[in-house]
Amino acid sequence: MLSAQTTEKQAVPQHGSKTRILDAAIRVIRSKGYAATRVEDICEVTGLTKGSFFHHFASKEEVAIAAAGHFSALAEGVFEGAAYKRRSDPLERLLGYVDFRKAMVRGDLPEFTCLLGTMVQETYETHPAIREVCEKYLGAQAEMLVPDIRATIYKYGIQPGWTAESLAFHMQAVIQGAFILAKAQKNAGVAVGCLDHLGRFLKLLFLYSSAKSERL
Repeated sequence: MLSAQTTEKQAVPQHGSKTRILDAAIRVIRSKGYAATRVEDICEVTGLTKGSFFHHFASKEEVAIAAAGHFSALAEGVFEGAAYKRRSDPLERLLGYVDFRKAMVRGDLPEFTCLLGTMVQETYETHPAIREVCEKYLGAQAEMLVPDIRATIYKYGIQPGWTAESLAFHMQAVIQGAFILAKAQKNAGVAVGCLDHLGRFLKLLFLYSSAKSERL
């Protein structure tokens, strides 16, 4: 979703020990998972002491919750500044979003997979506070797509039996599923292939439906 290099670069303006801890938490949890991550691991990455960690955060769960918000804020800034957002055609913006996500699939798996998806798979039953914050920010990622989906429905004159919100969640499901498969196979290429299919699906969904509507 967001590369480790991008995370660090975006965090520079608000640099400080707390931000360093959040950046490190993102990196370590992406790599090891929430359960296997220790406070000591986060401190090792930052070069800070456990005393500094506990000055800012009361527990590993608290830093995970804060890291989810930090990660999401950084991602929002990256997406808002992306060139595809300036395309005039809403379908092109949706396809550009998919291409943008595909371009992020580079480097090692922890550098592009989603912190939120990683954490919620482990904690949805055992840590409700983490599940709730992951639900919030994953939902926000889907909601970001809804205006362009609605605009595409309107522009191409289709009358779908589904909602813009449901398609937005489907797109996020494909992306998160692509990350899971990439981890299972230890192969980033499978994620790229899933995103390629998502782009083809969107084209077929709107262009075929539009052409069908014109024939009726």
